[in-house]
Amino acid sequence: QVQLAESGGGLVQTGGSLRLSCAASGLSFSRLFMGWFRQAPGKEREFVSRIDWSGGMTNYADSVKGRFIISRDNAKNTLYLQMNGLKPEDTAVYYCAAARSFSIAPSEQSASWGYWGQGTQVTVSS
Repeated sequence: QVQLAESGGGLVQTGGSLRLSCAASGLSFSRLFMGWFRQAPGKEREFVSRIDWSGGMTNYADSVKGRFIISRDNAKNTLYLQMNGLKPEDTAVYYCAAARSFSIAPSEQSASWGYWGQGTQVTVSS
């Protein structure tokens, strides 16, 4: 059974930092694209970042580029999102996502991803 468990969310002031983690099990983590999405109240789920199996290729939404860093530790089956310079508009539930298989490179569209975690709340106060 595939499980993606996010942690590390919380309340932080504008300009602060948080590090999200996603512990994966039940899948071939080291062979899969992984990603982060977020969903603010009343809004669609949106792409934040993705990383290939090796960590050598990363992509970011324009809204977080230069502030967020995605990384992974394949030995620990864990995905990370380092968030710096947080802004109130970053407030959302953050979700970890995994590709359906190693042959798929999911896009920024949430429908192209196969597995999801339950999410962790990030709140940035002004």
